[in-house]
Amino acid sequence: MEKLIITAAITGAEVTREQQPNLPITPDEIAEEAFRCFLAGASIVHIHARKSDGTPTQDMEVYREIKEKIERKCNIIVQPSTGGAVWHSIEERIQPLYINPEMATLSTGTCNFGNDIFANPQEYMEKFAMEMKNRGIKPEIEVFERGMIENALRLVKKGLISPPLHFDFVMGVPGAIPATINDLVYLVNCIPDGSTWSVAGIGRHELPLALHAIAMGGHVRVGFEDNIYYRKGELAKSSAQLVERVAKISREFGREIATPDEARSILKIRNRR
Repeated sequence: MEKLIITAAITGAEVTREQQPNLPITPDEIAEEAFRCFLAGASIVHIHARKSDGTPTQDMEVYREIKEKIERKCNIIVQPSTGGAVWHSIEERIQPLYINPEMATLSTGTCNFGNDIFANPQEYMEKFAMEMKNRGIKPEIEVFERGMIENALRLVKKGLISPPLHFDFVMGVPGAIPATINDLVYLVNCIPDGSTWSVAGIGRHELPLALHAIAMGGHVRVGFEDNIYYRKGELAKSSAQLVERVAKISREFGREIATPDEARSILKIRNRR
């Protein structure tokens, strides 16, 4: 079984300091937490930028500052979000691609997202995919519903993305696919042969889905974007603490942890640092 890739989603667009006092917000805080996650075993850091007041932003210059600060500390893969917050426009959401990261997220469909709608019409998908193709950025295909896999395969047919594909199954968002083991197995069985995948379980589903991904040969995303607790009623100290737990469990299981360069090899992305 190949080594486990752990992605640390350390900030997100929804979590606030009131909910999680240890949430990193400034570029310095995000870079420091990314470094701690790297030391704990993460090979990818998934980034949502924030303004100084904590408001989500897709400003490319903020992303550039974060990326540069992280890269001065370690060689973890910096993966900015093109999802942003549900109210961001396509023009805002695409900005992180202009800093030429190695990897970025590509959401391939629209879904309910709590009380909101996370809109990804065909125009958005194709525009993001084309920009990533032109810049040599590896897309991580974000899947919140089964149909999003089919949308990704249509992008392949149009020549906008190329195999091998890498999927991230985001499970347990209210209004989207539930976080059950049966649903995870179903999603994994629906992706093309040769693809890689990870799972991000929301809230209390983070750890159970991570355990199954480790056993199934998939990869894992953890962090404050998805879950702010270490266990029921106990806030996590950091995203690095959540990374460390998954890394420890995986090693006990007999599956070693991928370094950033090993993750680049597994995901077929080029080290462009």
